[in-house]
Amino acid sequence: MLRDVTAKTIKPTDKPMSDGTVTGLRIHPSKLKGHGTWKLRFMSPVTGKRRDISFGVYPDVSIVSARQLANEARSQIALGTDPLDARGDAKKTAKLETNILTFEDAAKKVHFNLKDGWKNGKHQSQWINTLSTYVFPTMGHKALTEIDVNDIAEALRPIWLSKAETASRVKQRIHQVMEWCCAQGLRVGNPVNGVQHLLPKQPSTSVRVQHHPAMPWANIPDFVKDHIAEADNASRALLLFVILTAVRSGEARGALWSEFDLKQKVWTIPAARMKTKVIHRVPLSEPVIELLEKRQQKPSKRGLVFPSPRASNVLTDMALTSFLRKHKAISDVAGRVATAHGFRSSFRDWASENSYPQHLAERALAHTVKNAVEAAYHRTDLLEQRRPMMEDWANFIISKK
Repeated sequence: MLRDVTAKTIKPTDKPMSDGTVTGLRIHPSKLKGHGTWKLRFMSPVTGKRRDISFGVYPDVSIVSARQLANEARSQIALGTDPLDARGDAKKTAKLETNILTFEDAAKKVHFNLKDGWKNGKHQSQWINTLSTYVFPTMGHKALTEIDVNDIAEALRPIWLSKAETASRVKQRIHQVMEWCCAQGLRVGNPVNGVQHLLPKQPSTSVRVQHHPAMPWANIPDFVKDHIAEADNASRALLLFVILTAVRSGEARGALWSEFDLKQKVWTIPAARMKTKVIHRVPLSEPVIELLEKRQQKPSKRGLVFPSPRASNVLTDMALTSFLRKHKAISDVAGRVATAHGFRSSFRDWASENSYPQHLAERALAHTVKNAVEAAYHRTDLLEQRRPMMEDWANFIISKK
């Protein structure tokens, strides 16, 4: 029985090596040592003539894979089918399908095949929606064999510089579709390769990616005192809650009373509502408890802590953005107003300046930790260790109240 240790020694001058497992399967030497072409010699059940069918090159096609392919061919022969003829018929079918299948058709097939593997439902819709918006209008109707690198460049050009991140994702998705087409035998070669040579150079990632403008932490107590200390409506209360807890605004906007244990002073955010898809517990400081007790006097039909005043739905992020713009909330980015998300950065800077361990601050922010040493601290959520830090942060925020 042929093994890798033997197959790797095959030289251009050697005779074909028999597999020894599947009758007729041999590896024929090529011009490179340790490389060869898999071939199965068989008697055609249709013509009665001897024929050879190839299964690719070793070691790209492993011994195990070659045996599997050879056994499949032997099964076809046993049923009276010539495997070479069957392969030819498959190619003809693929060729006919290629002439009919458009890029839009192929993209929808790929999306259907891949979407169940994506846990994020938002990503499922975004994947096909970006192609519908930016690609289908220009090349969605084109047959797969007609599409070349110029078509792809023209589809990407309108957003290549103005929406660089989106353009990169769209390019990646076009590449996925074309790779699928190549694997299906619907076309030869992926035209996405080389498209960057037809488009201007994009700004570097460091230039493209801007952090959320954050209010310097030393300025927050005055801002709270002047604009949101009373927390007399849902927007003000929500913003104060976001600042005091250092959670993402989306997690706060969707907060439900059922998630809170005011007696134990803990808010448990379910994994489904977390960006990291991991349950996150937030220790509640006294100022937060006081805020929540006031909110309990304004019950919501849907159980939301911060419902919109009219429809009792989840408040939009724009409610916070509009409030910060209205009051010209200063930030660390010239010409830009502080964002709700930026208060998380403010908290992290405050924690660092006040000598709190980094792993405690990162755990409070529910960040995914890649560093192995820091990750060791994250085996528990350090709830009680975080509690004094969050109490100090809250007391600092309302110190000017």
